[in-house]
Amino acid sequence: MRTLLLIFLVVTTLFGGDSLKIATYNVENLFDLQKSGNEYEEYIPYSQSAWNDRNYKIKLKNISKVIKDIDADIIALQEIESPKAFKDLQYQLKRDGLYYQYAKIADAKNTTIKVALLSRIPFVYTKELIVGYSYAFRNILEVKFKLNDEEFYIFVNHWKSKAGPESQRISYAKALKKRVQELGDKNIIALGDFNSHYEEYKIFKRKRKHNNTEGITGLNHILGTINYQQDTSKALKLKTDEFYNLWYDIDKNERYSYIYRGKKEALDNILVTGKLLNHKGLDYKVKSIHNFIKPYLFKGKSIYRWQVSRGKIRRHKGKGYSDHLPVVAEFTLSTN
Repeated sequence: MRTLLLIFLVVTTLFGGDSLKIATYNVENLFDLQKSGNEYEEYIPYSQSAWNDRNYKIKLKNISKVIKDIDADIIALQEIESPKAFKDLQYQLKRDGLYYQYAKIADAKNTTIKVALLSRIPFVYTKELIVGYSYAFRNILEVKFKLNDEEFYIFVNHWKSKAGPESQRISYAKALKKRVQELGDKNIIALGDFNSHYEEYKIFKRKRKHNNTEGITGLNHILGTINYQQDTSKALKLKTDEFYNLWYDIDKNERYSYIYRGKKEALDNILVTGKLLNHKGLDYKVKSIHNFIKPYLFKGKSIYRWQVSRGKIRRHKGKGYSDHLPVVAEFTLSTN
């Protein structure tokens, strides 16, 4: 009965003209305190790095604060180590007054870090897309939802970092594109940490370490976002397996989620298929995409990431949040 009431309240709110808020947040290495042997060196529990009960609780509390302040209906998360860490975060959120009844972590593959999703809306199903069988590739989480006969799909991504070449990120793009082609003309939202700037093709050409693909990028070329820049009316002509990057919907100066050596980048993206731009059924709310900015998420001109000392032994300081900013977009469900 409680579940039915929750669904009724969500649908009633949407039909009342309010928004469905969807967000993505790379929480930066949320490791638990159980030793598995796969941890990064500075996250080995109870070692000289001081990854201990005190710092773990601070990290959970700080990430919970950000998620609570975002207050999204659905939020995708990246860099969660394990189901244990995910459950501890859910428990902290509940203690802080925010309860997500529906939750899923992509744990079918024992990668060091994983993607996850929290939702107020029930799932129709969840599954994982296999990008590659090597542990170098994390699975993509696919989640299907249905609200008042309107179906939509969310794909939570965390692509290979720029420690690797673009060919590795293309593997993620191809796996996602293949699945989108199987689904056909649907409401699809692909979001997360793509480790790709929204115009990656411009910034990586001269970097031999990255450009091993003759200028072809996963985000821009394989997923088709390069074809639909600036003009949302043109984006209405998207092919069913192409995406529009919502960053193009706002001013260029506002398009960032990460700062590297003083330079702003948009490594975190929210992409949508054309069906979410046609003003029918579920639809993207124009100009609603934004990076989530609060004063406490910055230290000077830098993002206030989780603080770990430099040196031979890296030690946790028990301060900071994440090296990424959350990204948020809103959607409406029309009766027309």
